[in-house]
Amino acid sequence: MSTVRDIASFIEAWAPPASALDYDNVGLQIGRPNRSVEKVLVALEVTLDVVNEALEIGADLIVVHHPLIFRPLKSVTSESREGGLALRIAESGIALYAAHTNLDAATGGVSFALADKLGLRDVTFLSQLEDVLYKLAVFVPESHAAKVRDALTGAGAGVIGDYDACAFETAGTGYFRPGDQAQPFLGAKDGSVQSASEMRLEVEIARWRLPGVMAALKESHPYEEVAYDLYRVAQPFRNAGHGAIGNLPRTLSQTQFLNLVAERLEAQGLRFSGPDEIEITRVAVCGGAGSDLLRKARQAGAHAFVTSDISYHRFFEVYDESGGSEMLLIDAGHYETEQATEHLLVARLSAGFPDLDITRTNHRTGPVRYLDR
Repeated sequence: MSTVRDIASFIEAWAPPASALDYDNVGLQIGRPNRSVEKVLVALEVTLDVVNEALEIGADLIVVHHPLIFRPLKSVTSESREGGLALRIAESGIALYAAHTNLDAATGGVSFALADKLGLRDVTFLSQLEDVLYKLAVFVPESHAAKVRDALTGAGAGVIGDYDACAFETAGTGYFRPGDQAQPFLGAKDGSVQSASEMRLEVEIARWRLPGVMAALKESHPYEEVAYDLYRVAQPFRNAGHGAIGNLPRTLSQTQFLNLVAERLEAQGLRFSGPDEIEITRVAVCGGAGSDLLRKARQAGAHAFVTSDISYHRFFEVYDESGGSEMLLIDAGHYETEQATEHLLVARLSAGFPDLDITRTNHRTGPVRYLDR
């Protein structure tokens, strides 16, 4: 029988909580980790309709993209929307789990789902995460080099793009003099400087894998004092980022592309700026509020950038000093650019837990409505 903890661990192996933005609040928000789960309801966010639906179908766990508890709650009462929903979920014995900006940053995450919805091909991250990559260099006797290397890569070190178990070894000689209380794995305690044939083993590690990798190092290394260097690497991490970019299967005009976006995302209205005459092949996307990636989209050669929550003045940024523009900027709506996340989570959880009943909500949870005139 699967538990809430099992499902949380499965999601977090794909979208580590430490990859979320600093302001975010992700993970298990309500419920007991050891509770058994038979039925899961997936939604973009928690609404009263979603909670009622969970009760109707007998769901044990609700998995959402947008956290219900985002800012600190001063109370959990029926006097506020968030408090009232949290109280009802807790009273009903249902667990609530949120995967937000960590799912935005994951390979195959929110923006990849949006890119797939628009039919893009050869999709990659628009912006890779910076300041999350570390290099570990550890010195280990030749006899244990393979054991330590396997332990490190087994704990998640050495992932580069589509490759894993990536490491580099250099042979050398290590020198040391054991103290009176030392119990050296190699060498004698005769007061002289000892030497040993060692390997310098190097691996790259994402920041959120560090605790597990360092524990694996100390568990597998034969020395009582492990010699290692750990330092930050000034290059982007290829396996996490924000936004996505890919190519359409055929070139579209402005009107054709706008109609494609509106149809595929079931958008009741689009806000956009940019040229009337443009051939669109390369498209950047970011599910949710992604206008901060506008410069990245332009640098990547995108003919169009689809995202949401674009401020009025940012629409001017696609124009140059002469009033010309080579990129279409489209605000398709926050819910509309992220709704594919529901399908994504259902598919991922169903593959990982085939014995569970994984259901997507029947409700459109976006609060924004449009007036037809």
